[in-house]
Amino acid sequence: MIAQRLAIIGLGLIGGSLARALRNAGAVAQISGYDPDPSRRADAQRLCVIDRVYDQPAAAVRDADVVVLSVPVLNTADALVECLPACKLDVIVTDVGSTKQSVLDDVQRVCGKLPPWFVAAHPIAGTEKSGIANSVLDLFRRHRVIVTPHEAQDPNALAVITRMWQAVGARVVEMDARQHDEIFAATSHLPHLIAYSYVDMLARLDEKHQIFSNAGGGFRDFTRIASSSPQMWHDVVKANADSVADLLDQQIGELQQIRELIRAKRWDDIKALFERARAARERYLAQIE
Repeated sequence: MIAQRLAIIGLGLIGGSLARALRNAGAVAQISGYDPDPSRRADAQRLCVIDRVYDQPAAAVRDADVVVLSVPVLNTADALVECLPACKLDVIVTDVGSTKQSVLDDVQRVCGKLPPWFVAAHPIAGTEKSGIANSVLDLFRRHRVIVTPHEAQDPNALAVITRMWQAVGARVVEMDARQHDEIFAATSHLPHLIAYSYVDMLARLDEKHQIFSNAGGGFRDFTRIASSSPQMWHDVVKANADSVADLLDQQIGELQQIRELIRAKRWDDIKALFERARAARERYLAQIE
Protein backbone atom coordinates (compact mmCIF):
# COMPACT_ATOMS: atom_id res chain seq x y z
CA MET A 1 0.00 0.00 0.00
CA ILE A 2 1.30 3.44 -0.96
CA ALA A 3 -0.51 5.43 1.73
CA GLN A 4 -3.29 5.13 4.25
CA ARG A 5 -4.77 8.43 3.18
CA LEU A 6 -4.18 10.34 -0.04
CA ALA A 7 -5.64 13.76 -0.86
CA ILE A 8 -6.23 15.08 -4.36
CA ILE A 9 -6.56 18.84 -4.79
CA GLY A 10 -8.24 19.45 -8.14
CA LEU A 11 -10.88 16.99 -9.31
CA GLY A 12 -10.39 17.15 -13.06
CA LEU A 13 -9.58 14.50 -15.62
CA ILE A 14 -6.13 13.73 -14.19
CA GLY A 15 -7.07 13.87 -10.52
CA GLY A 16 -10.22 11.84 -11.06
CA SER A 17 -8.48 9.22 -13.20
CA LEU A 18 -5.69 8.88 -10.63
CA ALA A 19 -8.25 8.33 -7.88
CA ARG A 20 -10.05 5.66 -9.91
CA ALA A 21 -6.80 3.86 -10.75
CA LEU A 22 -5.39 3.96 -7.21
CA ARG A 23 -8.63 2.64 -5.77
CA ASN A 24 -8.75 -0.15 -8.35
CA ALA A 25 -5.13 -1.08 -7.54
CA GLY A 26 -5.80 -1.11 -3.79
CA ALA A 27 -2.85 1.25 -3.39
CA VAL A 28 -4.44 3.59 -0.81
CA ALA A 29 -6.90 3.02 2.01
CA GLN A 30 -8.79 6.31 1.69
CA ILE A 31 -8.90 9.12 -0.89
CA SER A 32 -10.09 12.60 0.02
CA GLY A 33 -10.55 15.43 -2.45
CA TYR A 34 -11.28 19.09 -3.04
CA ASP A 35 -12.09 21.25 -6.05
CA PRO A 36 -13.11 24.92 -6.10
CA ASP A 37 -15.87 24.06 -8.60
CA PRO A 38 -18.99 22.84 -6.73
CA SER A 39 -20.16 20.90 -9.79
CA ARG A 40 -16.95 18.88 -9.82
CA ARG A 41 -17.26 18.17 -6.12
CA ALA A 42 -20.82 17.00 -6.76
CA ASP A 43 -19.66 14.79 -9.65
CA ALA A 44 -16.96 13.24 -7.46
CA GLN A 45 -19.55 12.31 -4.84
CA ARG A 46 -22.14 11.15 -7.36
CA LEU A 47 -19.65 8.93 -9.19
CA CYS A 48 -18.08 7.67 -5.93
CA VAL A 49 -14.62 8.44 -7.31
CA ILE A 50 -13.49 10.07 -4.05
CA ASP A 51 -14.20 8.63 -0.60
CA ARG A 52 -14.70 12.02 1.05
CA VAL A 53 -15.12 15.33 -0.76
CA TYR A 54 -14.54 18.59 1.12
CA ASP A 55 -15.42 22.20 0.35
CA GLN A 56 -12.09 23.49 1.71
CA PRO A 57 -8.60 22.32 0.68
CA ALA A 58 -7.27 22.36 4.24
CA ALA A 59 -9.94 19.89 5.34
CA ALA A 60 -9.12 17.58 2.43
CA VAL A 61 -5.40 17.35 3.23
CA ARG A 62 -5.65 17.02 7.00
CA ASP A 63 -4.00 13.72 8.07
CA ALA A 64 -3.10 12.86 4.46
CA ASP A 65 0.15 10.98 3.93
CA VAL A 66 0.36 12.07 0.28
CA VAL A 67 -1.12 15.20 -1.31
CA VAL A 68 -1.47 15.43 -5.09
CA LEU A 69 -1.84 18.95 -6.48
CA SER A 70 -3.85 18.33 -9.65
CA VAL A 71 -4.35 22.00 -10.48
CA PRO A 72 -3.40 24.26 -13.42
CA VAL A 73 0.31 25.03 -13.26
CA LEU A 74 -0.25 28.74 -12.50
CA ASN A 75 -2.36 27.75 -9.47
CA THR A 76 0.34 25.61 -7.86
CA ALA A 77 1.55 28.30 -5.47
CA ASP A 78 -1.96 29.23 -4.31
CA ALA A 79 -2.90 25.59 -3.79
CA LEU A 80 0.23 25.00 -1.73
CA VAL A 81 -0.42 28.07 0.42
CA GLU A 82 -3.96 26.84 1.14
CA CYS A 83 -2.89 23.29 1.97
CA LEU A 84 0.39 23.55 3.85
CA PRO A 85 -0.92 24.82 7.22
CA ALA A 86 -3.13 21.72 7.53
CA CYS A 87 -0.59 19.16 6.33
CA LYS A 88 1.18 16.62 8.50
CA LEU A 89 4.85 17.23 9.24
CA ASP A 90 5.84 14.10 7.34
CA VAL A 91 3.55 14.72 4.35
CA ILE A 92 4.69 14.07 0.77
CA VAL A 93 3.38 16.56 -1.81
CA THR A 94 3.50 16.10 -5.56
CA ASP A 95 1.92 17.67 -8.64
CA VAL A 96 0.86 16.70 -12.17
CA GLY A 97 1.69 19.91 -14.04
CA SER A 98 2.76 20.04 -17.69
CA THR A 99 5.64 22.37 -16.87
CA LYS A 100 8.19 21.59 -14.21
CA GLN A 101 10.61 24.48 -13.76
CA SER A 102 7.79 26.96 -13.15
CA VAL A 103 6.29 24.59 -10.57
CA LEU A 104 9.60 24.19 -8.75
CA ASP A 105 10.09 27.96 -8.82
CA ASP A 106 6.63 28.50 -7.31
CA VAL A 107 7.19 25.89 -4.60
CA GLN A 108 10.52 27.48 -3.70
CA ARG A 109 8.88 30.91 -3.55
CA VAL A 110 6.14 29.68 -1.20
CA CYS A 111 8.42 27.62 1.05
CA GLY A 112 11.52 29.81 0.96
CA LYS A 113 13.52 26.87 -0.38
CA LEU A 114 12.84 23.64 -2.25
CA PRO A 115 11.48 21.27 0.41
CA PRO A 116 12.66 17.63 0.43
CA TRP A 117 9.06 16.41 0.62
CA PHE A 118 7.96 17.94 -2.71
CA VAL A 119 8.19 15.72 -5.80
CA ALA A 120 7.59 17.36 -9.19
CA ALA A 121 5.86 15.01 -11.64
CA HIS A 122 4.08 15.05 -14.99
CA PRO A 123 1.94 12.15 -16.27
CA ILE A 124 2.09 12.02 -20.08
CA ALA A 125 -1.54 11.08 -20.50
CA GLY A 126 -4.84 12.80 -21.10
CA THR A 127 -7.60 13.50 -23.56
CA GLU A 128 -9.23 16.61 -24.96
CA LYS A 129 -11.99 16.12 -22.37
CA SER A 130 -11.88 17.71 -18.93
CA GLY A 131 -13.50 17.27 -15.55
CA ILE A 132 -13.83 14.32 -13.20
CA ALA A 133 -16.96 13.19 -15.06
CA ASN A 134 -14.64 12.25 -17.96
CA SER A 135 -12.09 10.43 -15.78
CA VAL A 136 -11.16 6.89 -16.78
CA LEU A 137 -9.67 3.94 -14.94
CA ASP A 138 -6.78 3.14 -17.28
CA LEU A 139 -5.72 6.62 -18.37
CA PHE A 140 -2.11 6.13 -17.20
CA ARG A 141 -1.60 2.48 -18.09
CA ARG A 142 1.46 2.03 -20.33
CA HIS A 143 2.07 5.80 -20.33
CA ARG A 144 5.13 7.64 -19.05
CA VAL A 145 5.26 9.79 -15.96
CA ILE A 146 8.19 12.20 -15.80
CA VAL A 147 9.59 13.07 -12.38
CA THR A 148 12.12 15.88 -12.06
CA PRO A 149 14.07 15.50 -8.80
CA HIS A 150 15.62 18.67 -7.39
CA GLU A 151 18.79 19.24 -5.38
CA ALA A 152 17.05 18.92 -1.99
CA GLN A 153 14.96 15.88 -2.94
CA ASP A 154 14.22 13.31 -0.23
CA PRO A 155 14.85 9.88 -1.82
CA ASN A 156 12.04 8.32 0.20
CA ALA A 157 9.51 10.89 -1.04
CA LEU A 158 10.65 10.27 -4.62
CA ALA A 159 10.33 6.51 -4.10
CA VAL A 160 6.78 6.82 -2.73
CA ILE A 161 5.60 8.89 -5.70
CA THR A 162 7.37 6.55 -8.10
CA ARG A 163 5.54 3.58 -6.58
CA MET A 164 2.25 5.48 -6.71
CA TRP A 165 2.50 5.94 -10.48
CA GLN A 166 3.77 2.42 -11.03
CA ALA A 167 0.74 1.14 -9.13
CA VAL A 168 -1.56 2.61 -11.79
CA GLY A 169 0.40 1.06 -14.65
CA ALA A 170 2.66 3.98 -15.60
CA ARG A 171 6.36 3.91 -16.41
CA VAL A 172 8.30 6.46 -14.38
CA VAL A 173 11.23 8.30 -15.98
CA GLU A 174 13.54 10.84 -14.29
CA MET A 175 14.57 14.02 -16.08
CA ASP A 176 15.96 17.48 -15.39
CA ALA A 177 13.18 20.08 -15.05
CA ARG A 178 14.51 22.46 -17.70
CA GLN A 179 15.11 19.62 -20.14
CA HIS A 180 11.54 18.48 -19.50
CA ASP A 181 10.14 21.89 -20.36
CA GLU A 182 12.14 22.13 -23.60
CA ILE A 183 11.03 18.67 -24.70
CA PHE A 184 7.36 19.18 -23.94
CA ALA A 185 7.33 22.61 -25.53
CA ALA A 186 8.11 20.70 -28.73
CA THR A 187 5.92 17.63 -28.30
CA SER A 188 2.87 19.11 -26.55
CA HIS A 189 2.78 22.84 -25.86
CA LEU A 190 3.57 24.11 -29.40
CA PRO A 191 1.21 21.57 -31.08
CA HIS A 192 -1.66 22.78 -28.89
CA LEU A 193 -0.85 26.41 -29.70
CA ILE A 194 -0.77 25.63 -33.44
CA ALA A 195 -4.05 23.71 -33.32
CA TYR A 196 -5.83 26.55 -31.51
CA SER A 197 -4.38 29.14 -33.89
CA TYR A 198 -5.30 27.15 -37.00
CA VAL A 199 -8.93 26.60 -35.94
CA ASP A 200 -9.26 30.25 -34.92
CA MET A 201 -7.94 31.36 -38.33
CA LEU A 202 -10.45 29.18 -40.19
CA ALA A 203 -13.29 30.36 -37.97
CA ARG A 204 -12.61 33.96 -39.06
CA LEU A 205 -12.77 33.24 -42.80
CA ASP A 206 -15.86 34.26 -44.79
CA GLU A 207 -16.28 30.66 -45.95
CA LYS A 208 -16.05 29.22 -42.44
CA HIS A 209 -19.43 27.47 -42.55
CA GLN A 210 -18.55 25.66 -45.76
CA ILE A 211 -15.09 24.82 -44.44
CA PHE A 212 -16.26 23.23 -41.20
CA SER A 213 -19.26 21.43 -42.71
CA ASN A 214 -16.98 19.75 -45.26
CA ALA A 215 -14.15 18.88 -42.88
CA GLY A 216 -13.08 15.24 -42.93
CA GLY A 217 -11.15 12.87 -40.72
CA GLY A 218 -7.80 14.56 -41.28
CA PHE A 219 -9.16 17.86 -40.01
CA ARG A 220 -10.64 16.17 -36.95
CA ASP A 221 -7.37 14.38 -36.20
CA PHE A 222 -5.24 17.49 -36.62
CA THR A 223 -7.49 19.79 -34.59
CA ARG A 224 -8.68 17.39 -31.87
CA ILE A 225 -6.48 18.97 -29.22
CA ALA A 226 -8.06 22.38 -29.90
CA SER A 227 -11.01 21.00 -27.92
CA SER A 228 -8.82 20.88 -24.79
CA SER A 229 -9.29 23.26 -21.86
CA PRO A 230 -8.35 26.80 -23.02
CA GLN A 231 -7.58 27.88 -19.44
CA MET A 232 -5.23 24.97 -18.83
CA TRP A 233 -3.31 25.50 -22.06
CA HIS A 234 -3.18 29.26 -21.57
CA ASP A 235 -1.49 28.55 -18.24
CA VAL A 236 0.90 25.97 -19.72
CA VAL A 237 2.05 28.27 -22.54
CA LYS A 238 2.47 31.17 -20.10
CA ALA A 239 4.46 28.99 -17.68
CA ASN A 240 6.77 27.76 -20.46
CA ALA A 241 6.73 30.90 -22.59
CA ASP A 242 10.42 31.10 -23.51
CA SER A 243 10.71 27.52 -24.76
CA VAL A 244 7.44 27.77 -26.68
CA ALA A 245 8.36 31.11 -28.25
CA ASP A 246 11.79 29.82 -29.36
CA LEU A 247 10.21 26.82 -31.07
CA LEU A 248 7.46 28.96 -32.58
CA ASP A 249 10.15 31.14 -34.18
CA GLN A 250 11.65 28.02 -35.76
CA GLN A 251 8.25 26.80 -36.94
CA ILE A 252 7.43 30.16 -38.51
CA GLY A 253 10.77 30.04 -40.35
CA GLU A 254 9.99 26.52 -41.62
CA LEU A 255 6.56 27.59 -42.86
CA GLN A 256 8.01 30.60 -44.63
CA GLN A 257 10.49 28.33 -46.43
CA ILE A 258 7.67 25.97 -47.45
CA ARG A 259 5.68 28.94 -48.76
CA GLU A 260 8.63 29.95 -50.92
CA LEU A 261 8.96 26.41 -52.25
CA ILE A 262 5.28 26.45 -53.23
CA ARG A 263 5.55 29.89 -54.86
CA ALA A 264 8.58 28.69 -56.82
CA LYS A 265 6.75 25.46 -57.80
CA ARG A 266 9.58 23.34 -56.41
CA TRP A 267 7.39 20.27 -56.07
CA ASP A 268 10.23 17.78 -55.80
CA ASP A 269 11.51 19.66 -52.75
CA ILE A 270 8.02 19.65 -51.23
CA LYS A 271 7.72 15.91 -51.79
CA ALA A 272 11.17 15.33 -50.27
CA LEU A 273 10.13 17.29 -47.18
CA PHE A 274 6.98 15.18 -46.84
CA GLU A 275 8.99 11.98 -47.21
CA ARG A 276 11.54 13.06 -44.59
CA ALA A 277 8.81 13.99 -42.16
CA ARG A 278 6.92 10.73 -42.60
CA ALA A 279 10.08 8.67 -42.24
CA ALA A 280 11.09 10.57 -39.11
CA ARG A 281 7.67 10.15 -37.51
CA GLU A 282 7.54 6.42 -38.20
CA ARG A 283 11.13 5.91 -37.06
CA TYR A 284 10.79 7.75 -33.75
CA LEU A 285 7.30 6.51 -32.88
CA ALA A 286 8.58 2.97 -33.31
CA GLN A 287 11.14 3.66 -30.58
CA ILE A 288 8.57 4.70 -27.97
CA GLU A 289 8.34 2.10 -25.23
